[in-house]
Amino acid sequence: MIPPSAKVSVSVVVVSRDRPMALKRCVTGLSQLQYASFEIVVVADPAGINALDDVKDLIKTITFDEPNISAARNAGINVAAGEVIAFIDDDAVPEPTWLTYLTQPFENTKVGAAGGFVRGRNGISFQWKARVLDAQGQASDLAVDETQTTILTPQPETAIKTEGTNMAVRRDVLVDLGGFDPAYAFYLDETDLNMRLSAAGYSTAIAPLAQVHHGFAASVRRRVDRVPTDLFDIGASWAVFQRKYIAQEHRDDHWQRQLRSERRRVLTHMIAGGLEPRQVRYLMHRLREGYSDGQSRELAKGWLSSHASDAFKKFDVKPRTSTFEVLGIRGRKAALEQAKFRVKSKEILTLMILSPTALYHHVRFHADGYWEQRGGLFGKAERSDKAFKLSTKTRRRKQEMSRIHAIRGLSDEK
Repeated sequence: MIPPSAKVSVSVVVVSRDRPMALKRCVTGLSQLQYASFEIVVVADPAGINALDDVKDLIKTITFDEPNISAARNAGINVAAGEVIAFIDDDAVPEPTWLTYLTQPFENTKVGAAGGFVRGRNGISFQWKARVLDAQGQASDLAVDETQTTILTPQPETAIKTEGTNMAVRRDVLVDLGGFDPAYAFYLDETDLNMRLSAAGYSTAIAPLAQVHHGFAASVRRRVDRVPTDLFDIGASWAVFQRKYIAQEHRDDHWQRQLRSERRRVLTHMIAGGLEPRQVRYLMHRLREGYSDGQSRELAKGWLSSHASDAFKKFDVKPRTSTFEVLGIRGRKAALEQAKFRVKSKEILTLMILSPTALYHHVRFHADGYWEQRGGLFGKAERSDKAFKLSTKTRRRKQEMSRIHAIRGLSDEK
């Protein structure tokens, strides 16, 4: 059994639009969090709210149908009553220990924000670890101890990057800073907050074991294969960022660098067959249109409610036992069918489905509420491993359990 822990009360804010099934899967994952004092605040369009009928009485919901993630997050903050507010995207799912690790740094009163590691589409490799921002808003990798939390103090002209799909901020700090700036409708919203956190002197903690799995679901701005369909909001966000942080005489050089960067990105997709030349021209045109629009966008007024509009709505946490099982060919179908019932009976269930091959491993959180890892008995999980390695089911089970033991809350490594 994983003992639900809690140092501070937490409001988990999820923003969603046009992705009701992804939202439902995210909330299913949140419902398995082993943390004693948290509430779930969902800010979503009507389709997203309707997809949560079975848990609507257990969470806070706000109907919000505007394409502006910053404004939606601020709406969530205004009803959130936790001491700390955590953010996760609708196309992401947390590990059951997520909040435990993410909130530990807040025992230090100097810490204003915290961020964790984000696993990418294959459920094993990391999409983002620790990063630092320079004065131009550019992020670069930052080396930290990946086994424990690191608290970083702000340095001149830098800020610690936290990812919008895995971050937490003290509620009173968010109020003091004015929350997220709605001038950033989609892009650079958390980067802007990171810059303001640093300027205000708050420390930021990086908690590597606070992990979420991010799926990169399709949206109005990108396809499911991550190929962009519109760059308007990226251009607009860079214009807003420049107005707030870049001196007038340096803005043209800064913008030319962003143009070159985005052009390289779309050309890479074109070379890979994901875009046609005319689509590249369209995307770059939209990028420039967005940049022009961002020059006149109204900047944030800097207002959030100092007290939540609603009382804290503690989620009913069920202590769960985390189990890990290996499935072969025999009995697989029955085990998968039974899995959906087992997770309703206080289990955090991981099923590893092995084939007698060297196929690479992939991990996903199934919509029915269990973790599923598929791959070959001789295939690699960590992409830095050998492509082929002789093994047995017993040895492979022990290896994979060891890899995820701390984050999945596994209680048995035998």
